[in-house]
Amino acid sequence: MAADARQLDRLFQVIASRKGADAASSYTAKLFSKGVTACAQKLGEEAVETVIAAASGDRKGAIAESADLLYHWLVLMASLDLDPADVYAELERREGRSGLDEKAARAES
Repeated sequence: MAADARQLDRLFQVIASRKGADAASSYTAKLFSKGVTACAQKLGEEAVETVIAAASGDRKGAIAESADLLYHWLVLMASLDLDPADVYAELERREGRSGLDEKAARAES
C-alpha cells in the first residue's frame, strides 16, 4: 500500500493529541514539553541527517531519515498550532508555476 497525504494527516492527528500530555508518556510529548525552539532544532538535525544519507548514496538511510524528517516536521507544525493542510494548499497554489518565477515573486515581496 502506498503512503499518501492521508497517512501524514493521521500521523499529525496522533502527534497533535500528545500536546499537553505528560512528557514521560511519549517521545512526542517530551518534544512538546521542550518548546517550539527545541522542536525546530530537532527538525534541523533530521534534515541534516537526511542530507548526509542522500549525499553518501545511502538509499535505505535516506528513506529512514526522510521518515524521521517528516515526523519532526509534523511535530513542529503542531507545536506552532499550524495545520499541514495549509502547507498542502500552498503547494497546490504553486503547482504549475515555474520555481524560478515563484522565487522571484517572493523576492519582490
